[in-house]
Amino acid sequence: MDMSAARGVRERLVVIGGDAAGMSAASQARRLRDAGELEIVAFERGHFTSYSACGIPYWVGGDVAGPERLIARTAEEHRARDIDLRLRTEVTEIDVAGRRVRARDLDSGDESWTSYDKLVIATGARPIRPEMPGVDAPGVHGVQTLDDGQALLDTLARTGGRRAVVVGAGYIGVEMAEALINRGYEVTVVNRGSEPMSTLDPDMGRLVHEAMEGLGITMVDDTEVTKILTGDDGHVRAVATEDAEYPADVVVLGIGVRPETTLARAAGLPLGEHGGLLTDRAMRVRGHTDVYAGGDCVEVLDLVSGQERHVPLGTHANKHGQVIGTNVGGGYATFPGVVGTAVSKVCDLEIARTGLREKDARRAGLRYVTATIESTSRAGYYPGASPMTVKMLAELRTGRLLGVQIVGREGAGKRVDIAAVALTAGMTVEQMTSLDLGYAPPFSPVWDPVLVAARKASKAVHGVS
Repeated sequence: MDMSAARGVRERLVVIGGDAAGMSAASQARRLRDAGELEIVAFERGHFTSYSACGIPYWVGGDVAGPERLIARTAEEHRARDIDLRLRTEVTEIDVAGRRVRARDLDSGDESWTSYDKLVIATGARPIRPEMPGVDAPGVHGVQTLDDGQALLDTLARTGGRRAVVVGAGYIGVEMAEALINRGYEVTVVNRGSEPMSTLDPDMGRLVHEAMEGLGITMVDDTEVTKILTGDDGHVRAVATEDAEYPADVVVLGIGVRPETTLARAAGLPLGEHGGLLTDRAMRVRGHTDVYAGGDCVEVLDLVSGQERHVPLGTHANKHGQVIGTNVGGGYATFPGVVGTAVSKVCDLEIARTGLREKDARRAGLRYVTATIESTSRAGYYPGASPMTVKMLAELRTGRLLGVQIVGREGAGKRVDIAAVALTAGMTVEQMTSLDLGYAPPFSPVWDPVLVAARKASKAVHGVS
C-alpha cells in the first residue's frame, strides 16, 4: 500500500545521510516537486551537511580556512527550501517491511519512528580501524567527516610534541602526511604495501615514494602496524610494528574506508563483494522499488572490467544524488558506471590514474601490454617545463585502452582526463594517437605525453619495437 495514501497526506521522502549523495538527492527532488506534493525529511548524525570531505586534508594543513569554507550548503539553506533536515540525529534501524526508520536524537537520547514512501540510503563510508591494541586511544584519528577533521585539529592544538605517524599510504594517508608536514610535524608513514598509493602499479608508486622522501617524510613500506602504544596518561605515544617503534604525539589512520552499510545489512538489503549496496542504473536498491542508495555506501559498475567496484569519491556521490532526486521527482535518469578516475597531490607532485592497474586487468581475465614514457608538461625549451611519467595499459590484440597512470609536476594530473574520456568511449590506443588535442609551447610538447604513451602502446600491441 502507498504510505502517503494510507496517511491521507503528501508523499514523504526520507534521506539517511546529509552529505553529497543524500542532500543532492533531496535538493534535486525538491526542484522537481514542491513541498505541497513531496515532504522531505533528512537525518544527519553529524554537525555539518553538504560538505567537501575531500577538502579536509587541506583544511588540516592550513591551505583552506574551515570548516565553513568546505560547506556547499548549510542546514539553514536546506531548511529554507522546505527540507526538514535534522542534524545530530542518527538512524538506528530501517524497517523495510513497515516502510519506516527509527532515529535517535544524539543530544537528548529521544527515539522515534518516521514512515516513508521513498527512502534514500546515503550513509557514506567509514575509515578502516584495524583491530589492534590502542587503536581507540586519545590521539588516534580517522579522517572522514568534518567532525573528524575538527577532532584532529583539536588534538594538534593540545599536543605539545611535533611527531606524527600516518598509518597507510593511500589517498588519505598521502594527503594527511602532506598536511602534517605543512604544520611543521616530523612525519613517518607506515605502509604495509610495497610502495605508497596502491591505486597505482608499484613502479609508478615508487615515484611517489621518492617524492615523499624528498619532502622529508620518512617512508616505512612493507610493514604492518601491530599495536599503538600509550603513555601513563592514556594518550598515544608510539606506533609499534614487529621490528620497531615509531614515536608519535598524534596518529592518523589513512588505511582507507569501507562502505557504511551496517543499517542496510541489518535490514536484509543486498550487498556486494566489497560490502557496498547493490543498485540498478536508476540507483534503486536491487529488489526494492522505493529504496534508493548512492554515494560511498554503494558499489558501482566498472565500465572497463565489467565488474562491481567500491569507488568512494565525491564526484560520483553528487551524480548519484542527482540521479536519485530526478527519479524520485518524477523524471528519469541513470548512472551508467565509472572508469575509476582519481587525482591527488603531494606538495607539487601530481598523481593521477584512470581505468585498470595491471592486477585489475589480470583479475578480470584480460591480457595486456604496457607502455611507459618520460616526457615534459610543456615544450622542452619553454620555461617551467617539468618531467612527467605516463604509464598506459592496452588490451592485447584489440588495442583497447585499459588504463593510464600519470605522475609528474604541474600540468600532469588533469591530463588523465584525456584517458578517462577515451576509456568511456571505448577507444583503442591507435585511435588515441589521432586525437586533436590543443597545442602551444606553454601547455604541452607538440606530441602530448598521453599521445606519446598511446603511440608506444600501439606499437606494443602490434609487436613493433
